[in-house]
Amino acid sequence: MESYVEVIKIALLAFPFLAFLMSAPFILVQYHRYGSISFFKALMIYSFALYLLCAYFLVILPLPKISEVALLTTPRTQWIPFHFITDFIHQTSFRIQDIHTYLVALKESCFYVPLYNVFLTLPFGIYLRYYFKCDKKRIILYTFLLSLFFELTQLSGLYFIYPRGYRLFDVDDLILNTFGGLLGYVIAKPLLKILPKTNEVDEKAKEKGKVVSGFRRTTCLCLDFFLFLLLHLPLEMMFSHRFSNYSILGFSIFIYYFLIPTILKCSTLGEKFLKIQVQDENNLPKLVKFYLRNIIFLVLYFGIPFALGYILMRFHFGNILVEFMGVIFLGIIFLLYMISGIKYLFTNKRMLYEKLSKTHLESTIK
Repeated sequence: MESYVEVIKIALLAFPFLAFLMSAPFILVQYHRYGSISFFKALMIYSFALYLLCAYFLVILPLPKISEVALLTTPRTQWIPFHFITDFIHQTSFRIQDIHTYLVALKESCFYVPLYNVFLTLPFGIYLRYYFKCDKKRIILYTFLLSLFFELTQLSGLYFIYPRGYRLFDVDDLILNTFGGLLGYVIAKPLLKILPKTNEVDEKAKEKGKVVSGFRRTTCLCLDFFLFLLLHLPLEMMFSHRFSNYSILGFSIFIYYFLIPTILKCSTLGEKFLKIQVQDENNLPKLVKFYLRNIIFLVLYFGIPFALGYILMRFHFGNILVEFMGVIFLGIIFLLYMISGIKYLFTNKRMLYEKLSKTHLESTIK
């Protein structure tokens, strides 16, 4: 039992980074559909990611040494259905007529291991019914497939990293896990009356999505940068022997931030996916204003910082006072960019490059 608790602790420590990776696709889909994401849905997504993370860690941890696994001679599979009942009958110290054996039996593996297998997938059934709106048949199917994934992970020795499985592939686990998902389906019924209805949450999110929030445009900025790298890095690898890095970078910027938006009518790929469009002060999408906006943005947030950093790194003025003042100046510039970044993330106010280009972001959510 203590090993289970330790595994959950490890999952909680690893959660912030891994949960973000697992949750990012859900967040992007929510923004694509509704233009915003409610705190409640964000909490549901993160808690679901945490649950899956904990469940997976419970299946694979603790990891033994490969040399120890190679020497194992224990059975790899158990194919007798409901064998856990036979184990309980023969191994437990539980006696129905003796009340003193009740607490002792709870601490025995023949009791808590089957119970753990039920509870392992019980939240899965709740999430599927409440959040994903699955019916009973699909919950049984999806829970069985999740359990089968866990069992095959164990049977394959963590996808053949180990020479053999270091845990038992047990048909009883499939049965108990599937029952756990079904039990979660039953438990979710009264919760449906207490928790907010997902369709109402979606309607509120859609209403909020008509305004481009700071977090939404920051998500868009990050998505565009990621997609830009997917375009630029292959070009860098293919043409670095023929052209300079700056030429390739400039060509990638031209394609992603100017050519593609021309085809998409004043939207980058990220903006198109998140249903955002750049418009001028007359609420019209105009390419000239869009180009000007991107040029000013690139100069302000990439060109100027790069130039200042280059000057500081390449030139040594020989005067300590001058160099000190230069560092102070760069510190002030960095602070201004930090303030600008906070404004970009937490407000929907127009930024300097938007004011100069006389443009703003509009949501295309209707």
